[in-house]
Amino acid sequence: MSKYRMITPEGTKDFLFEECAARRQVEAQLARLFEGYGFTEVVTPGIEFLDVFDAMPQEQMYKLTDGKGRLITLRPDSTMPIARLAATRLKNHSLPIRLYYNQSVYNANPALSGHSNEVVQTGIEVIGADSRRADLEVLAMALEVLQCSDAADFRLELSHIGIFHTLMKKLSLSDEISEELRGLIESKNYPALSDRLAGLGNDPMLLSLRQMPRLFGGAEVLDRASRLFADPDIDRLIEELRRQYQALSALTEPRHITVDLGLVNRPSYYTGIVFRGYLAGHGETVLSGGRYDRLLSRFGADLPAVGFGVRPDALAAALLQKGIVSLPDPSVLVCAAQGCETQALRHRRRLADQKLCAEYSVYTTKEEAEAYAAERGIPRLDFVTPDGIVTETLAEGECL
Repeated sequence: MSKYRMITPEGTKDFLFEECAARRQVEAQLARLFEGYGFTEVVTPGIEFLDVFDAMPQEQMYKLTDGKGRLITLRPDSTMPIARLAATRLKNHSLPIRLYYNQSVYNANPALSGHSNEVVQTGIEVIGADSRRADLEVLAMALEVLQCSDAADFRLELSHIGIFHTLMKKLSLSDEISEELRGLIESKNYPALSDRLAGLGNDPMLLSLRQMPRLFGGAEVLDRASRLFADPDIDRLIEELRRQYQALSALTEPRHITVDLGLVNRPSYYTGIVFRGYLAGHGETVLSGGRYDRLLSRFGADLPAVGFGVRPDALAAALLQKGIVSLPDPSVLVCAAQGCETQALRHRRRLADQKLCAEYSVYTTKEEAEAYAAERGIPRLDFVTPDGIVTETLAEGECL
């Protein structure tokens, strides 16, 4: 086992200095945004019973056993444990319940897939509201999150999972086949999708299903979809999607909003509007969410809900690319003469009260402290002696 002590497991990484500062900056910014909308933070356990995630594929989870032999897992998703929490600890809470979170999730991705197995996820959940206004609020917040990245460009993709579910129901396809088709549509695997549909018959809806991965673009996509499916139940869902598209287009430039009916999200608990967010220069999904009106019933509470999760590390990467993240460089080094250590610590605290970044020197001589300050570029040295404090300017620069 000793050969692994110098590396991290696949799908994980160490974060250093500017990366940590950028992520903390983003997390603080998101917390202010969410709290400004009236959301309150919750934290769920890092390990949960496997039963909580019965709607997710087990092969994607890190599974363990507790002291009683019960199956538990590292948290692979934040929405499902928050649904558990809302249905139990908050069952008598006034509605809607507005919650936000900032915690890690763990997914066992295939080796060499390029995906992270440990991801910090921040997000919101609105529980107990089934109105179009609730959907619009969450979508508007998703836009604000993408805008706060300061990226050169971003995109929010919209769809309605009810269109796919309605097609599957009308075609009377099994859950196994539906999941297979979902995967092919989601990955836009046109040849494999055509081949699979060819073996299911020649129902006109099967033929229209073949076009779903190609239904992406602007508002014209909704008109194409309406003509293609020619079904009143699907038309109602398309019109719901159209209203949200138009409302969002009034909040930002239309180029930032895209319709993609091939967006048929996993996990499978979504029931209505679904969406994903992307940043220019970042290949993976940065933000994803949607409406899930039946998930809480798994935990004994028949409540509608809508929400999204976002990766603060992706937003932080955008800030780092802009070069607008800085580390707290010390402007003063406090060095203590022999026997003056506690006085030096009190002095350092007074400097901190003055909003100065002051570092306490661990060196025993002034000469060593001066050499360290010169190496670090610290412009000022405060030498604390029994007779008082001697301030020395070591390099050009301003005290922050």
